[in-house]
Amino acid sequence: MIQERKATVNILDQSFVELERTLTGLGEPPFRARQVWQWLWQKQCTDFSNMSNISHALRRKLHELYVLKRPVIEVFKKSRDATVKILLRLEDGNLIETVLIPEKDHYTQCLSTQAGCPLACTFCSTGRMGFKRNLTSGEILGQVLTGKEYLEEHQSGMRLRNIVYMGMGEPLLNWSQVKKSLDILGDSQGMNFSHRRITVSSVGIPDRLEDYAASGLGSLAVSLHAPNQELRARIMPRAAALLSVDDLLQTLRGLPFKTRQRITIEYILLGGVNDSLEQARDLNRLLSFLRCKINLISFNPDSKAVYKPPAPEQILAFERYLWDKGRTVNLRKSKGADIQAACGQLIAEESEEWGER
Repeated sequence: MIQERKATVNILDQSFVELERTLTGLGEPPFRARQVWQWLWQKQCTDFSNMSNISHALRRKLHELYVLKRPVIEVFKKSRDATVKILLRLEDGNLIETVLIPEKDHYTQCLSTQAGCPLACTFCSTGRMGFKRNLTSGEILGQVLTGKEYLEEHQSGMRLRNIVYMGMGEPLLNWSQVKKSLDILGDSQGMNFSHRRITVSSVGIPDRLEDYAASGLGSLAVSLHAPNQELRARIMPRAAALLSVDDLLQTLRGLPFKTRQRITIEYILLGGVNDSLEQARDLNRLLSFLRCKINLISFNPDSKAVYKPPAPEQILAFERYLWDKGRTVNLRKSKGADIQAACGQLIAEESEEWGER
């Protein structure tokens, strides 16, 4: 095995264009970059020495130019419903979480894009962490490589099919690195995920919404959680300050999505806060001119939560009202709540909650 690394640039942070430019600059033919690319993203190689169809000389050169490092698994937890939460340590010591969510014959992976989150929504555990930093594209996709490896080792026959950028952080506040990761996810010679199997969730960031929609790299889910500006400003003050509810809806109506593509509106039901029938009526009116579907999510409390889940009958009444108005509504079943892996519960801290490694 090759020894003595001096490089500091992680090759997983390189776009294909950047990698190709470097290798052709070394006098390598253009196809060599594609070979290295396939080793990284299709064969999930973890050591340059194992790239068997690459010359020894080029492998040594790669070793001089780059490191090949993924986030390190600290520990993982498996829920009673087969959801898996993985705690990962980044190169600088920051911690993030990623979640593998089981479906009938496949898994969906929930990715983090920031260590912590700057938006501090009052119902979200991640918001209590504060903001540490943005992740690089390699750190974002390192979660996918880790997830695929876990499934291959522990869940034979269950493949990773869907990717949702709904973990820690606001993806569109880290748009340059998120876009880089989306390009690699969708590259047929890279990770080869269909754009129909990728969703990015955002509270609504001015200009970045338009950039993402124009990219065609995935579907959009919008974290709304309130039917009017006053309530949204109370429960999501920083998000509400970025775009008012009216401006957000006007922006969404003008996004250049494909004809059959619909935006998903995410609405966490907080008991006694935003779950009344009057608020269901307001939500229906608010969305009346938007082609969308609605995901209702019952609040998942943690030990420090200031809210409570709504009563089951209140959830059903809210859902039924929207159905009766012709809305496409999905009452999303929360998975992984027993290991604090459900929506809004991710908070990457070293604590007794994680148990033994």
